Amino acid sequence: MIEKPLTPADVEFVSTLHGDDPTSFVVLMQPRGKQDILLRAIDDVALGEFDDAVREGAEPSGPLADRALSQTLAALRAKGAEAIGQVVEEHPIDLLKSVVEQTKADEVIVLTTPHFVEEFFHRDWASRARHKVGVPVLKLFSHAADDRPQDAGGS
Repeated sequence: MIEKPLTPADVEFVSTLHGDDPTSFVVLMQPRGKQDILLRAIDDVALGEFDDAVREGAEPSGPLADRALSQTLAALRAKGAEAIGQVVEEHPIDLLKSVVEQTKADEVIVLTTPHFVEEFFHRDWASRARHKVGVPVLKLFSHAADDRPQDAGGS
């Protein structure tokens, strides 16, 4: 599960998590949208990113989200992985659960920017998924193209 297109560093990291084993990804992308603007602004302030707090709302949506997903899928395929996906409008955890069941997935990777308020109250995607999907959930934080994502703990 992602909320933004994967950076090259994110693609490198997730595509090498399992060494040389063949991997396939079903990417569910749900742009954060207007429903979370206040929470994202609070997260930006907590991270000291005051300029970002003022400019919240720049998440890809509609055709931009479709293009962002296509770029992510192409980047994963370029690394030798099988990759399909879709943009999710509503109920991402319910869809994630059905995808895990249908594909018999071994694990779920949730790769997002930090969301401190949601994480504190265990309302973030990874926390919610751990209670629903029945497979290990790896939570990673996405970073800029020159940074590697950081493991946020838990499986």
